[in-house]
Amino acid sequence: MSGFLAKIRELFKDATPARITGLEILKYIGPGLLVTVGFIDPGNWASNMAAGSQFGYTLLWIVTLSTIMLIFLQHNAAHLGISTGLCISEAATKHLRPTVSRTILISAMLACVSTALAEILGAAIALKMLFNLPLKIGSVLALIFVSWMLYTNAYRKIEKIIIGFVSLIGIAFIVEILLVKVDWTVAAAGTVVPLFPLGSMVIIMSVLGAVVMPHNLFLHSEIIQSRQWQNEKEEFIKDRLKFEFLDTLFSMGVGWAINSAMIVIAAAVFFTNSIPVTELEQAKKTLEPLLGSTSAVVFAVALLLAGIASSLTAGIAGASIFAGILGEPYDIADKHSRIGAGITLIGGTVAIFFISNPFKGLLISQMLLSIQLPITVFTLIYLTSSKKVMGKFKNDMLGSIILYSIAIILTVLNIKLLIDSFA
Repeated sequence: MSGFLAKIRELFKDATPARITGLEILKYIGPGLLVTVGFIDPGNWASNMAAGSQFGYTLLWIVTLSTIMLIFLQHNAAHLGISTGLCISEAATKHLRPTVSRTILISAMLACVSTALAEILGAAIALKMLFNLPLKIGSVLALIFVSWMLYTNAYRKIEKIIIGFVSLIGIAFIVEILLVKVDWTVAAAGTVVPLFPLGSMVIIMSVLGAVVMPHNLFLHSEIIQSRQWQNEKEEFIKDRLKFEFLDTLFSMGVGWAINSAMIVIAAAVFFTNSIPVTELEQAKKTLEPLLGSTSAVVFAVALLLAGIASSLTAGIAGASIFAGILGEPYDIADKHSRIGAGITLIGGTVAIFFISNPFKGLLISQMLLSIQLPITVFTLIYLTSSKKVMGKFKNDMLGSIILYSIAIILTVLNIKLLIDSFA
């Protein structure tokens, strides 16, 4: 531990003369974990279960690639918030033409609704697993509970609740993975070797859209800018940017581990037994005879926690975007933030009533996020590469090259998705 802290002190040697301790670092762990819960949501569960059950360990690489891209993008979103005191929505409204910014932000709001659909539906599926409640009733109950938490709890309380949920979800998957027999050699190869099995493109894009989610970029910039550090001295801001990167790196690593565990479990349990998963409830029912009732209950409880936590973050992101369209910061006590959260959560719940196949609905929701994603990514990079917006904190040349490369990769993959969908 002392060696690790020595390396961290070396990393921050130019940032501050203050002694850096483990507790000092832990003070900055939080915003990234709120973002993490967004990409271990029920949409991810559906995409990962489909990936593992249909293609074994071969699609683990897309989680790795997606997480690497996510680290750069989430740090860039936080970079905007820390340096300017604006979230992406506020910055787009302030610095882009109204027709351009509103088109971008309305598409982002639709992505938030699509996200909320997956999150609330996932919680409803978990309630059906645990208590045999009909999906529509479960969806309404989940909506009421999430709305109550969002509208009545202070932001800091919600942050602590979500961090607790992430911890419990992580523990649940540790329990699950200890119960299955994993071919770790094949899994390790699948983590780093890109393969495109026949018929896998839709699943690949669903996993990508489930990990690199547009609403999460808005969310991270909002959470960070709420600290209002942009008015501090330059050295202080540089210090916070470095701490934030540690938070992002740690939190995205947690998300990578949990997402990978989902695919590994699906591959070890379902693929090896030639059982393609077509719905999450089926996964729970299949786990029970194969691994016992404890595994099935743990699976359902973890899904419920993921659905509730990610619904909260979807609501915050939608509220932030809607308020930003009006040039305002997120404040759940303000009517515009409340309207934005309501549009997101109620819109997602209403959409559930028109879905005949819940599992397919989860997958499609993730595809829609992946299609909207390049719009948000190019907007973010444009803003953070602009001296007018960022001043001396704008992206350097190397940073811009990396970020635009990621944006191009995402766009190319989306074009391939559309071609394959209509082929």
